Amino acid sequence: MSAEPIARLRALRAVTLRSTQCADSGEFYREVWGLQQVDADRGAVWLRGSGDEHHVLQLEQADQNALGKIAFALGTPREVDAAAARLAAHGVGLVTEPGKLDQVGGGYGLRFADPEGRLVELSAEVDAVVPGDPYGRAAVPRKLAHVVLNTVDIDAACEFYTRVLGMRISDWSEHQMAFLRCNADHHVIAFNQAEFASVNHIAYEMNSIDHFMRGIGRLKHNGVTPLWGPGRHGPGSNTFGYFADPAGLVCEYTSEVAQVEEDAWLCRVWRRTPELSDLWGTAGPPSKDVRSHMRGVPDPGYSAWWQS
Repeated sequence: MSAEPIARLRALRAVTLRSTQCADSGEFYREVWGLQQVDADRGAVWLRGSGDEHHVLQLEQADQNALGKIAFALGTPREVDAAAARLAAHGVGLVTEPGKLDQVGGGYGLRFADPEGRLVELSAEVDAVVPGDPYGRAAVPRKLAHVVLNTVDIDAACEFYTRVLGMRISDWSEHQMAFLRCNADHHVIAFNQAEFASVNHIAYEMNSIDHFMRGIGRLKHNGVTPLWGPGRHGPGSNTFGYFADPAGLVCEYTSEVAQVEEDAWLCRVWRRTPELSDLWGTAGPPSKDVRSHMRGVPDPGYSAWWQS
């Protein structure tokens, strides 16, 4: 009898990015992208959206771009402790044992590595914050929408995140991309088959399509034009506008992400055609420049830098 998933993930909480241009990127996400700085230290910065998460993005200065960490929310410390025991049943070792997290925002949590060396954090009781824009008027990101990761083995990645983390596959884009959910959002993680593991892009959700377009307008006024978009994807039905931060990492504005009704949703395999990658027909197919940015650089995983 196989071990059960380790927990019920409530939401994608935050992502940490290792960046070759931490200071410049921090200024970009704060002054242009629309996030709010909540803390900073030498070589690191923490930024929040307008929602209730303490922070959605942490940047760390590094010699090369890489994923630092993905954080998911659990409900209680007891769920964190139970997840630790179930990870052991799956044969997954812990990088950080359950306990109070010594980090900005605090919380109670644990950390482990996935099969490609990505650091995953499960946490509860992270410091609460008051929503920064309770009426949703500003054209700024509300929350982290999804993280897209390049993988050398999309089937193995999906198997781990579904079997161990209990995520569900919402859709496929042929056998090239898989979209995984942990709540009603169509996807919070997506995997893209590639020649090496790396960060593909990070998406931030805007309150509405109006906020989405006004955000793109603000970037344009700051001399930053989209790498790709605006448009609307087939899988997930979400709007998209992709940009590059000062380190070359790809960030996306999105809105109107499809909501999944568990008992009614049918997983679909989408064809990879320009008409389905952009239902509006406004963006055209992704260019070589976009694909190059999304390809990224090989990520050696947490063991190459953790506690170094």
